[in-house]
Amino acid sequence: MTDPRTAKEEAPKSSEPEVDTQQLWKLLVELGPLLLFFFVNSRAGIFWGTGVLIVATAISIIASRVMFGKLAIMPLVSAFFVIIFGGMTLWLADEQFIKLKPTIVNLIFASVLLGGLIAGHSLLRHLFGDVFKLTEEGWRQLTLRWGLFFVLLAGLNEVVWRNFSTDTWVSFKVFGIMPLTMLFGIAQMGLLKTYEQKQD
Repeated sequence: MTDPRTAKEEAPKSSEPEVDTQQLWKLLVELGPLLLFFFVNSRAGIFWGTGVLIVATAISIIASRVMFGKLAIMPLVSAFFVIIFGGMTLWLADEQFIKLKPTIVNLIFASVLLGGLIAGHSLLRHLFGDVFKLTEEGWRQLTLRWGLFFVLLAGLNEVVWRNFSTDTWVSFKVFGIMPLTMLFGIAQMGLLKTYEQKQD
């Protein structure tokens, strides 16, 4: 006979690997196109890299929909601009378009977040309200910080692509922007705890 206490203790443990695996797959789906972009660019140049990025991004969006049942807004917007600006890069044989894409996407995100704050709304609350329970001031602070961070990313992208080589820009896009974003997200944990909405 099975000890009920053993069954209760084993049940939570069996669910944890599934959560970790799902997060790992999400990270792989998001990073996959960028890593392929970096690899192909280093071997065959920016135009082949851009073509691979477009195809890999489209596949990652389809994979996300099939595997996770839904699509996050930000990756979907980014994918749209990858296809548009990547297509223009290949069609016009001008690498400037794919280099401008991060600037434009980050400025769009910043405009939406900061514009929403000016209008008295927090878009992040609508996106992550089911995940984080924050006070009104907490959502305002979090939205402000992310809005300004997107402005910073846009500025950094402009500095790098206008002043450095294409290979340096690709390396920055793959190994610079993503770690910066992850570190910034981790740095917001203190704010999340400070402004956590207390449950009665």
